[in-house]
Amino acid sequence: MPIYEYVSEAPDDPEHSCRICARGFELRRPVDRAPLEKCPLCKNPVKKVISRINTPKITKPLSVTDAKSAGFTVLQRRDQGVYEKL
Repeated sequence: MPIYEYVSEAPDDPEHSCRICARGFELRRPVDRAPLEKCPLCKNPVKKVISRINTPKITKPLSVTDAKSAGFTVLQRRDQGVYEKL
C-alpha cells in the first residue's frame, strides 16, 4: 500500500486544524480508495499533498571489482547454461 501525505486546508488557523493536521501526517491507504477529505482526529478538511519520490542516483555502471568489493559473486557466461565465477 502506498503512503499518502495530508495537510490541513487551513494550517495557520487553530480553529480549523488540530496539531496533527496542521503539521501534516502520513497515512497508508489502498490505491483504490478515495483520498481523505477530513482529518481522522479533528474532522476538519484536509488536502492530499504531492510529495517527492526517492530515486537512486547511479553515476556510473558498477565494475567487476566494485561488485566484488560490495560482496557480490560475479559470474560470466561461457556457454549455454554454463557460467564461470570470476
